[in-house]
Amino acid sequence: MPRQNLESPNLDIVLAAALQLAEGVALEPMKLLETADRLNGAQRITDVAALYQRWLQHCHSSVNYIIQFNLGTTLSQLGQIEAAEAAYRAAIAQNPEFAQAWFNLGTLLERQHKPQEALAIWQSMLDDRLVDATQSRELYLMTCNNLGRLLEETRQLQKSEAILRTSLETDPHQPKVIQHWVHLRQKQCVWPVYEPPAGLTRGDLFKASSPLALLAGSDDPGLQLAAAVHFVKERVNVRVPALAPAQGYGHRKLRIGFLSSDFCLHAVSLLTVELFELIDRQRFEVYGFCWTREDGSALRERVRQAMDHFVRIDAMDDAAAAQCIRNHEIDILIDLHGLTSGARPDIPAFRPATVQMTYLGFPGSTGLPGIDYVIADRYLIPDSEKAYYSETPLYLAQIYQCSDRQRPVAALPTRAECGLPQDRFVFCSFNNNYKFNEEVFDCWMRILQRAPDSVLWLLADNPWAQENLCARAQSHGVNPARLLFAPRVAPAQYLARYSAADLFLDAYPFNAGTTANDALWMGLPVLTRSGRTFASRMAGSLLTALDLPELITTTLAEYEERAVELATQADLLPGLRERLHRGREHSALFDTPRFVRDFEDAISSVAPGRV
Repeated sequence: MPRQNLESPNLDIVLAAALQLAEGVALEPMKLLETADRLNGAQRITDVAALYQRWLQHCHSSVNYIIQFNLGTTLSQLGQIEAAEAAYRAAIAQNPEFAQAWFNLGTLLERQHKPQEALAIWQSMLDDRLVDATQSRELYLMTCNNLGRLLEETRQLQKSEAILRTSLETDPHQPKVIQHWVHLRQKQCVWPVYEPPAGLTRGDLFKASSPLALLAGSDDPGLQLAAAVHFVKERVNVRVPALAPAQGYGHRKLRIGFLSSDFCLHAVSLLTVELFELIDRQRFEVYGFCWTREDGSALRERVRQAMDHFVRIDAMDDAAAAQCIRNHEIDILIDLHGLTSGARPDIPAFRPATVQMTYLGFPGSTGLPGIDYVIADRYLIPDSEKAYYSETPLYLAQIYQCSDRQRPVAALPTRAECGLPQDRFVFCSFNNNYKFNEEVFDCWMRILQRAPDSVLWLLADNPWAQENLCARAQSHGVNPARLLFAPRVAPAQYLARYSAADLFLDAYPFNAGTTANDALWMGLPVLTRSGRTFASRMAGSLLTALDLPELITTTLAEYEERAVELATQADLLPGLRERLHRGREHSALFDTPRFVRDFEDAISSVAPGRV
């Protein structure tokens, strides 16, 4: 009777029969797998686990390792991580060459926040040839890609780049792998970045690059828009009905929602915290929707206190998070992420607010159909470039970037304390190293050659970038000792450092954003080159607001000449510093109350019912 009941349409009867047969060592492995498949199809995952466990308690077979593996997969689905790990290890003990079990075990260890153990397992799978490119191509690629991804996350950039290159040489048609591989090369200053592995072209690399990587890779706004649109097409679910009513809600006070995972010690919050604090509560009600890590910083607490409502959405999927925002009847949602790391672009795709904007986090067009406006100024997005934005520019009256006048600054260090020579002209560029490229760095080396009593002070981003930059300097006949690297420090100490430098050399085509604001706030002149894209015009926007147009150049040759002039003609910098000092007191860039009023007026002008 139990065997006949296995065919019953009633799954309760099927399960009871299967458990009875398993206990009596009468359930063949194939019948076990068929029954488990039926239960899985009905989403009875707990019953599947119970059946596998009963079978393993009583049955001994040459295929026990397969059942242990299936049990591990099932327990993992149920969130029973430790039990799943034990099952995978049991499968491996019975068949040490069971590559899929090794792979899944690595994935499970990563979920348990044991990255080094996961890395060791995936690396040993390759070293011991448990997987290879001919016999198990798909699993081989999955192993390479997981290994490369986790190596990148643990800051082992050179190893990550090498293993992802191996993956691409096996199968060049992996856009997501190309995306990571390109950005890894940018981070390490491996130039030329867009040098394709076998089977790929430069065009393939550009097409697969992330929108963020292309901000540093090209000053072509059309190419950047195409990358954003391609990313959205591949990754974002845009075919969902709008949640918010088109006519809005008619609230007496407009409800503004800020969407971000960067409400912590992050560049975005360093700029925006005073904006949140100064928004007029007679006109607006302010919401923060966040999936931010709890970093315990004073800045995070300050941001949290600046919100009227602080709503955590990290435990919600995108659809639930969007519904949460809709339930709060938000009139204007301002996404502070765009397409940067950690973004959740599927949330605005649901249109949980009537009007939606992008601001600050991603310096370019998002390509997201759900985003109506990009907050900018007329220097940042001139009329000639508006066609390269999927959003409508919403122009602020003076300047697009807000500033925090309360940022703490540590005691100013001496040059000796910074490891700098006392009697040299100090150029600096504390941009993230992935913003550097060979064109600009080679220009910097020419500047050092023409200003022989100068040094270049850079951020010590990672040892591979540092090694590559020093080698590049050597190839230009510049002593690598003239490149000085500053380790990362707390924001207050970082700001104080600027007092020891003479001139900030900006990157191109991805200008400094928060970093330029910091340097200018500390009274350090910033020399920039402006191009066509949002990212290449950020520093120029700040300098325009400070009325320092002579620090804005439009060609590399002009940039080089201006840098040499400022380093070799001692009478030029003091006047710039004096004007910059006055600008801190009177310019639009650092007049935060005026900025907030301009911000309020701009967003109110496009609020529901007012357009």
